Amino acid sequence: MPDLRFLHVTFDGGPVPYTPAWDLQRQLHAERADGHIEDTVLLLEHDPVFTAGKRTQPEDRPWDGTPVVEVDRGGKITWHGPGQLTGYPILALPDGIYVVDYVRRLEAAIIAVCADLGLAADRVAGRSGVWLPGTPDRKVAAIGIRVARGVTMHGFAINCDADLSWFSRIVPCGITDASVSSLSLELGRPVTVAEVTPLVHRRLAEVLGADTFDVAPMNLASDETRAIAPASSDARVVGVGGGAA
Repeated sequence: MPDLRFLHVTFDGGPVPYTPAWDLQRQLHAERADGHIEDTVLLLEHDPVFTAGKRTQPEDRPWDGTPVVEVDRGGKITWHGPGQLTGYPILALPDGIYVVDYVRRLEAAIIAVCADLGLAADRVAGRSGVWLPGTPDRKVAAIGIRVARGVTMHGFAINCDADLSWFSRIVPCGITDASVSSLSLELGRPVTVAEVTPLVHRRLAEVLGADTFDVAPMNLASDETRAIAPASSDARVVGVGGGAA
């Protein structure tokens, strides 16, 4: 059995509504906590949605009254939607790895993905996520997690070629003195979710110490896909050292 599984989730081939994906996260979280499945990462694009973490303030919310989904992760408000690669790792944290350590590993993986694309991203002291330091600092990836029963949920969102105008309706992550950017904007060319996804496979597996991983599709519009089965015939088992094409 591979050390890590990536599930590429769609809703009949398109972006995934937030609520069914959150339900799936909770299902997998319970199964992982009970030891019934291996470490699993959901990768997807959402339908446009604002989600608010526990620390969201009233002044951070959409100025135009757009509905917001209240979630049980850390952090404040953010946006998810097409052109953004959202990842939900459902992982059992090893002994000695604490929440801050885990967040730093996610950041390291995304920084490495940016480097693979030719972009020198970094951390900003006192702020989670992945940034392009400058005046102002520009965030290209957000991180917000929850850990319960020693298992993670929620995760990260990388702006690939997303419509950044959505962020103008909120105070993203409650930060007023920085801005939001995308890989496409920073690199001056279209950088799609499809281009970034295999880089995330490899870099996330590396920072999590997975020697092998598999990749499988999931259509969340079909009830049949709700049960997590062993790797299907079109899944790929990949050694991290051998790449993740």
